[in-house]
Amino acid sequence: MHELGIVFYVIDMVEDLGRENALTQVASVTLEIGEVSGVLHDYLQDCWQWATNRSDLMRGCELIVEQIPAVTVCNACGRTYPTVAHGKICPHCGSPDTVLLRGNEMELKQIEGA
Repeated sequence: MHELGIVFYVIDMVEDLGRENALTQVASVTLEIGEVSGVLHDYLQDCWQWATNRSDLMRGCELIVEQIPAVTVCNACGRTYPTVAHGKICPHCGSPDTVLLRGNEMELKQIEGA
């Protein structure tokens, strides 16, 4: 249920940027979201539609979500691999001594004014 909190946070950020840049309408917002972030994209879109209709600047604004692939590095052999396909165990050497490099983050990539 943290998707609604994310939406409110992004809307606040975009409204602040909109005021700073004298925007009268925002057409789209692009977010990059990590593959293993735990954010449910369908629920995020539903929350987005509901919340943006309550903002004059954001009404009708499209949310574009780009996925950041999850990548893990193995501390034992130094190689990287796709996290979702292999989990925490390195597919190259079998070591469990691994660290997630990326795929858990969320970033505001782009705002497009109308």
